Amino acid sequence: MNFPFTQSESRTSDAAALHREATVIDGLVIAKWNRELFEDMQRGGLTAANCTVSVWEGFQATVDNIVASNQLMEECSDLVLPVRTTEDIRRAKQEGKTGIIFGFQNAHAYEDQVGYVEVFKQLGVGIVQMCYNTQNLVGTGCYERDGGLSGFGREIVAEMNRVGVMCDLSHVGSNTSREVILESQKPVCYSHCLPSGLKEHPRNKSDEELKFIADHGGFVGVTMFTPFLRAGVNATVDDYVEAIEYVMNIVGEDAIGIGTDFTQGHDQQFFEWLTHDKGYARRLTSFGEIINPKGIRTIGEFGNLTEALRKRGMSEQQVRKIMGENWVRVLKDVWGE
Repeated sequence: MNFPFTQSESRTSDAAALHREATVIDGLVIAKWNRELFEDMQRGGLTAANCTVSVWEGFQATVDNIVASNQLMEECSDLVLPVRTTEDIRRAKQEGKTGIIFGFQNAHAYEDQVGYVEVFKQLGVGIVQMCYNTQNLVGTGCYERDGGLSGFGREIVAEMNRVGVMCDLSHVGSNTSREVILESQKPVCYSHCLPSGLKEHPRNKSDEELKFIADHGGFVGVTMFTPFLRAGVNATVDDYVEAIEYVMNIVGEDAIGIGTDFTQGHDQQFFEWLTHDKGYARRLTSFGEIINPKGIRTIGEFGNLTEALRKRGMSEQQVRKIMGENWVRVLKDVWGE
């Protein structure tokens, strides 16, 4: 005998179908690169992701990272494809693959050469964070006294606007962020942040900062990194959705997306490198235990986020926007398509 779905089962089934149909974009992944990661991206129904290829590295080491990444993507071309345009994102969706956007979490790889912006754009770098936690030639990160955007930084922003690279302000100090927002002629983003209204932390953004970036045409990707979530390591996917809803109530449903900050596959040595200035100098912070929210521990569980958003009462249209459509729209603008 066949029994009808319960309301809960029906909702889960509807959410799964929505997730399969939707364009799903993760605005920040810094996971360990290997075939297993790409297989998990496919399991999670990920259409595209901004994948970090530079943090503390200079020009040459970043080029080396891109070379290695290109080789791995070629070896795994049945699972992934490189993204240079939003048409590539649509193609990834059609082919059932994950599109890989190269991104920096630090403008350090530009060194002191404005011309490197275009060079890296030609290598596929579409999103660049202006600073990673500390001072560089462009401006100041969120873990030290913020002197704002430098004159050189203004040149870098102008060149990023010209060639079509998105300015990311996630780990950037508040003064530098404000000045980049005002300086840029194209939308800028916090690709992966959380609201300090739910938890005070140097990496989280105040209601005022969130409103300011949205009021100036910017974009906010919400992260699920548990050290910055209110519930910490006890967080679930529902706590993540709470943060998404909080941000959406400030910036609106058209200026919000996902930026998980997945660090899947990395060991403690990697986090030691991340949390020291330049990867080796003074300690900037200590994350403690790194565990993703229950229900979205791995990229392969991405579908649970769509279900949780629907259970929260968000409409299908809102979910589609949050899960990826908003990212596509803003990237199309910044990339000059």
